[in-house]
Amino acid sequence: MGCPDNNRVFSSGIARNAPLLEFRPLFPPRLYHMTPRKILVTSALPYANGAIHLGHLVEYIQTDIWVRFQKMRGHTVHYVCADDTHGTPIMLRAEKEGIRPEALIARVHGEHSRDFAGFHVAFDNYYSTHSDETRHYAEDIYARLKAAGLIEVRAIEQHYDPVKEMFLPDRFIKGECPKCGAKDQYGDACEACGAAYAPTDLKNPYSAVSGAKPELRHSDHYFFKLSDPRCQAFLRQWTRAPGRLQPEAANKMQEWLGADEENRLTDWDISRDAPYFGFGIPGAPGKYFYVWLDAPIGYMGSFQNLCDRTGLDFNTYWAKDSDTEMYHFIGKDILYFHALFWPAMLEYAGYRVPSKVFAHGFLTVDGAKMSKSRGTFITAESYLQQGLNPEWLRYYFAAKLGSTMEDIDLNLDDFVQRVNADLIGKYINIASRAAGFIAKRFDGRLPATDCTPAFRAELPGLMEAAEEIAAHYEAREYNRALRRVMALADQVNQYVDRNQPWVLAKDPGKDAQLHQVCTLLINAFRLLTLYLKPVLPRLARRAEEFLAIDPLHWADAAHLLPAGHRINAYEHLMQRIDPKQVEALVDANRESLAPAAAATVTTTSTATTANPATAPETASPHPSGDDKARTAATIGIDEFSKVDLRIARIVEASHVEGADKLIRLQLDIGEERPRQVFAGIKSAYDPATLVGRLTVMVANLAPRKMKFGLSEGMVLAASDEGGQTPGLFILSPDSGARPGMRVK
Repeated sequence: MGCPDNNRVFSSGIARNAPLLEFRPLFPPRLYHMTPRKILVTSALPYANGAIHLGHLVEYIQTDIWVRFQKMRGHTVHYVCADDTHGTPIMLRAEKEGIRPEALIARVHGEHSRDFAGFHVAFDNYYSTHSDETRHYAEDIYARLKAAGLIEVRAIEQHYDPVKEMFLPDRFIKGECPKCGAKDQYGDACEACGAAYAPTDLKNPYSAVSGAKPELRHSDHYFFKLSDPRCQAFLRQWTRAPGRLQPEAANKMQEWLGADEENRLTDWDISRDAPYFGFGIPGAPGKYFYVWLDAPIGYMGSFQNLCDRTGLDFNTYWAKDSDTEMYHFIGKDILYFHALFWPAMLEYAGYRVPSKVFAHGFLTVDGAKMSKSRGTFITAESYLQQGLNPEWLRYYFAAKLGSTMEDIDLNLDDFVQRVNADLIGKYINIASRAAGFIAKRFDGRLPATDCTPAFRAELPGLMEAAEEIAAHYEAREYNRALRRVMALADQVNQYVDRNQPWVLAKDPGKDAQLHQVCTLLINAFRLLTLYLKPVLPRLARRAEEFLAIDPLHWADAAHLLPAGHRINAYEHLMQRIDPKQVEALVDANRESLAPAAAATVTTTSTATTANPATAPETASPHPSGDDKARTAATIGIDEFSKVDLRIARIVEASHVEGADKLIRLQLDIGEERPRQVFAGIKSAYDPATLVGRLTVMVANLAPRKMKFGLSEGMVLAASDEGGQTPGLFILSPDSGARPGMRVK
């Protein structure tokens, strides 16, 4: 059944509130010598179980810039995407909220559509994998693979959660990687070493749903035979094709595939047992397609929906012999699925394979993972609600993005400085310096004579840079493109400083010179706007309105504004970032870990929670009413100084088998090895959310031997379970603190 929100798509390929673009099909031969191309572009499908955040936006902004650039060149480009809506997380979240999964994914689809539109990501179609179209192609591809002898049914041992009474999907089983030994890894792939494996290969597994030790039970599962020699041979050829993958991605594929005589790939389990939210496998009651089978098929479903609405021919783009181009933009963490599973599925189901797969790195903020405690886990909605211009972020990301899989960092201080210096100081000011003189002294009109010879003489290379900048955009080297644009802006500003139009304006005898200087500046501003338009579409539209011109296309770099052209009155196009806006954004996203002023500070470890009867009274995790009504007896500074409080980084966190309340922590306090502490915070925290966080620990507490192991300290937490904010809240220091620092 289709998603109730399936019809919430963007008309004419433009997101709501994004600029309406008109595209010319051909360019002057002297500029490009190219024929129009037909291109289908996709971004990875965001999962319908959470909000869009700034890390997600790296990919969608990267893709949108490339699509807008291609459309400016006159190519036929269709950009499709969809919410990834199936799987156990969706089912469990809907169950927790007391609603049907269909209602959940419809609501999230609206939220995601809103956020993408807010950042001017202009999909031609934004759809849902929970659709009739995606179901059709999932069943079709499955049937074709089955007919090709590439589907096999066999009984497997599978982890079963006896508490939740359900078989556990790969991502809901955690344990130690069978390859490198890293702890708290998911059941399908290791985030530490990149190895892929079966969930039954995990060491010391536990359920990420309940924390219980899973049982192994037998179940019939359906496998795509990726180990088949046909698939192996095809994937070796496909992944080695020049330009198909980035060099580092191609190298990773060869690691996974192994030498030509090896057969490292294992068959892929494409089925899941009920209860499960997804598409049932035809002829297999109680069996469902694994979400990763129908997720990439969602590209086909979304495009089919676009075809049905606009009259496009689906087979022109997806048939085996298609001569169109198809590009997938993805994060490097899902390269395995897009460069092995997906092309093999398409090849042996009789469809065309992608032309190229472009993988990008992750986003860090101020050099670290996004963090709620530091206020740097920032959602798209929060950014917009704080009144920050989305094009500031588009520009900053573009200035950092290249064609590799390297991570990029959002340094908030640099964000303010770069946007203000480049966009306002270098680019916008060119228009503001010239427009007023044109309006007041020359009735808004440019000279009646052609200024092209003077422009080429005074600002050499500005028009000719179009080809170089285009090459950078084509190669996804946006950082190089913007460096070139800003170098041109510097050249224009040097021209301003040399000619000083504000000085010329004081001498009526120099009106002709003033007119020409300002005209050259207006034309330079137009060209810079053209070069920046893929990155700054909203600003470009406003600039086009000011310049009184049709929407800019790449071929327009070959000429200047016509003689006698009249521009409109200038209105300021973009404001500077006020650093206080960024501070407010961080504060708005900071997770408060101190629940209330009346909360008591509690140390948590096995020494206080595993056996409360023997724990010191002052360390009780469950304070009584009297405890909250009064402070503890006073102590002297000498007594307090005996407690050695240290900043600690949580390097590992895991469930403790057989313990209802405990989480095992490995804490880095600047010593040679991490310390092990057992904390009674299982009711409040998923271990996976703790890794990387800073907290405060008592470093000189005598070690205590427990049945689970040796506890070598305590972490601090706030508790007010009888008050307005029940629960436990571990303490976190401000950013800048480092492991081992003493708390005084």
